[in-house]
Amino acid sequence: MTQIELARKGIVSPQMKAVAEAEQLDSSYICENVASGQIAIPANINHPISGVCGIGKGMRIKVNANIGTSSDFGSMSTEINKLRIAIKYGADAVMDLSTGGDIKGVRAAVLKSSTVPIGTVPIYQAMIEAAEKYGRIVDATVDDFFKAIENQAAEGVDFVTVHCGVTQSAIRALKNQKRVTDVVSRGGAFLLGWMIYNQKENPLYDYYDRLLDIALKYDVTLSLGDGMRPGSLADATDRSQVQELITLGELVDRAWQAGVQVMVEGPGHLPLNHIGANIQLQKSLCKDAPFYVLGPLVTDVAAGYDHITSAIGGAIAGAYGADFLCYVTPSEHLSLPDADDVKNGVIASRIAAHAADIVRSGGKAAEWDRNMSVARKKLDWKKQAELAIDPEKVRDVHSKHHVKSHACSMCGDYCAMELVEKYLGITTTKC
Repeated sequence: MTQIELARKGIVSPQMKAVAEAEQLDSSYICENVASGQIAIPANINHPISGVCGIGKGMRIKVNANIGTSSDFGSMSTEINKLRIAIKYGADAVMDLSTGGDIKGVRAAVLKSSTVPIGTVPIYQAMIEAAEKYGRIVDATVDDFFKAIENQAAEGVDFVTVHCGVTQSAIRALKNQKRVTDVVSRGGAFLLGWMIYNQKENPLYDYYDRLLDIALKYDVTLSLGDGMRPGSLADATDRSQVQELITLGELVDRAWQAGVQVMVEGPGHLPLNHIGANIQLQKSLCKDAPFYVLGPLVTDVAAGYDHITSAIGGAIAGAYGADFLCYVTPSEHLSLPDADDVKNGVIASRIAAHAADIVRSGGKAAEWDRNMSVARKKLDWKKQAELAIDPEKVRDVHSKHHVKSHACSMCGDYCAMELVEKYLGITTTKC
């Protein structure tokens, strides 16, 4: 049985229990909200992992890291290194988006090596294999799509992005909208090309019940992809994006009715003043299904620094109710990320997620910050490093210059807290 089916019977699964312990919540709360679909626990029956995580209502905001080869670069060793880096620096889940080289071999190695849930976009493999088999991606068959999905589910993939909302009506809205950047989702572009060439409806929408049967069999969480997400601020919150979201809301209902776990993916590029409205719209149309957002990126001109752009948007999105942040790296829009990019992307998204958790958690997340402030007051550098999101960075930066005083080299003998302590007559143990 799937996690939803177990929860509806009042059965607290080992995964639900692990999530309850990690979140310091009662297992009955987890069970109740898994049953309603407002919490998803990606946990394929064929992929036992130690790092089970809950995504959704009342949970700490989770962070996903994307890895994977391209047709230009990447190998099994590069991607396993990225996986290890992502997990080391706190990613709660990882997606393998490989499109080049030994795609199956990389995925098998990632699944074997990972301690956290693994996601994929099966249509990538379906279309690449179609190009190799038939000479063109548009000649892929419906069976090719579902074969790729079922094979990856059987291998143990915990959640799959499926662009079911890229329908003919969404394409019509796109054409009428006259976007600046059209479609920037790779999966969405694959499907759009196939649909226009073949003059047929999206197979993932037309045969959605077939998709549900696969997800039900392996307890694969469906991540309903945002193939029409805006790729620029100029296209934010337009008709094609909203048309797709309306369709996804309907598909959420059908997934829950079938006993399948589901999340909904969201934009993309959004100006700051659109973020709250987008979160509220998704939560309303999709009945509080967990919301998985890419960024959002709040400006288009920060190439090379889009991990920062994304973190700004992610913090706001999380504060408004987004549940799952897909990281963006400094290489976004420019190249395939390397291991350093993965680290920087994970750290940036974790900062965003924690900043939002402080707002959402009623003080629970803020205790971490309070402990850091106490350590700073005491000039306890060891404790500050232990409490930091990136302890290695703290130690490296603090030791970069020789320090004579208890304070850091920024203030030296004129540390504000030391001066105030002296004049207030407060004794503080120095470390």
